[in-house]
Amino acid sequence: MGKRSSQRRHAAMLDSNSDDDNSSVSSSSTIRSDRVFLPVNEEVLPEKDNLLDEALDALFEKRSSTREKALVTIIEAFNSGLQHEFVEKKFATMLHQCIASIKKGSTKEISLASHAIGLLALTVGSSDYAREILEDSVPALSQALKFGADPIRTSSILECLAIVTFVGGNAQEDTEKSMQIMWQVVHPKLGSNVVAVKPTPTIITAMVSAWAFLLTSADNYRLDLKSWQDSISYLSTLLDKEDRSVRIAAGEALALIFEIGNFEKFSNSVDSSTQDGNKPRESLLHIQGLRAKVLNQVRSLSAEAGGKGSAKKDLNSQRNLFKDILEFLEDGYSPESSMKIGGDSLQTSSWSQLVQLNFMKHFLGGGFVKHMQDNEFLHDVFGFTPKKKHLPGTEHQMSSGEKRLFKSPNSVLNKARTQYLNKQRMLSQVSNQCPTSSLLPHPDILHSFECIHFRKMYCGIYMCILLIFLHL
Repeated sequence: MGKRSSQRRHAAMLDSNSDDDNSSVSSSSTIRSDRVFLPVNEEVLPEKDNLLDEALDALFEKRSSTREKALVTIIEAFNSGLQHEFVEKKFATMLHQCIASIKKGSTKEISLASHAIGLLALTVGSSDYAREILEDSVPALSQALKFGADPIRTSSILECLAIVTFVGGNAQEDTEKSMQIMWQVVHPKLGSNVVAVKPTPTIITAMVSAWAFLLTSADNYRLDLKSWQDSISYLSTLLDKEDRSVRIAAGEALALIFEIGNFEKFSNSVDSSTQDGNKPRESLLHIQGLRAKVLNQVRSLSAEAGGKGSAKKDLNSQRNLFKDILEFLEDGYSPESSMKIGGDSLQTSSWSQLVQLNFMKHFLGGGFVKHMQDNEFLHDVFGFTPKKKHLPGTEHQMSSGEKRLFKSPNSVLNKARTQYLNKQRMLSQVSNQCPTSSLLPHPDILHSFECIHFRKMYCGIYMCILLIFLHL
């Protein structure tokens, strides 16, 4: 108990207490994802800022189930809205406690903490905070990947590693390091005491997707022919796997490689080289041979009949994807896509953009539309500028301070409204007893009275009523 209290005091030195007045907006989307966080009714549930504060405190608790519930609350809040004020005040505490969960938590807690760190990185965007997240979390994520082979746990760690590197990586070395960590999940460096564990299709799919996502931000001019050759060779073998999700992930990654690989550059450099040019030439010829092999595999998968795999929907997705890849490899045309974000269209015209879009849709799930509307970092990534307008069902949700001011029965506004109505009622009763229906007579009406005495009497009554009103 004493240790936990000291942890709280240390966190308090890093962060200051405040309420998060950011609000969430419910959005509808047709995006399919394993992660769907439904919007909450702010009239029924307690304040979101209070929930986040309580959830953050709960991460210090010893019971694992309590920390897991707290992480779910944090994920739902960050997924449904950008919690900038909360992050500004509690960034260090949230990051360090999530890393602690990755180091010593259960399988479920590690998965949740990894996803929470990814959402934190997307929230802070291109800032010094993003760099701090990368430097502090990568060692813990890398270590966690070495132990345990649970598919969900490993997939969450890989996705988190991809996000924090994509957002916080300032140099090519950061991207290459994370990509190498991912690659070792399926190609581990075996030591004398290490036994190779065959990765599951879920882990392979997650690794390939995360690796390809980071490849979109890599400096491909620094990658050598041997690296491309190894990657293409491995991904080509995945196209023959039984699992359809593995084939789809490998197909996207291969299309991306052939889009950004710039192998013509290597061909020119090989032709102009005079020293030890045989090895580069052999690698280039090998890549060209692999490309021909991949082309035949893609052609077959684009017209595959039922049998491999099961779901018809996945079969159609595979056919459509590999038809696009086939057209790209044969004719050089990259696929174009368009999806509605509120009243705007988000468009892609390259494999690189499509890989980024698919990864973000999967990671954010039901929160993708909300983040695309409000997250400036994602606006920069996709070159997307949403129109500033309120969409149906996205009305402003008031903060705790606003509710105390406007909605509470004891609020200042309600008290003032009650006093005003009472005064109006009293003035109305007095008005009914006066010789005229108006308590504020126009000067022309007063001048129309022929009786000066009556005019003075009326003004006296009016002054009395005014004094009563001021007294109340």
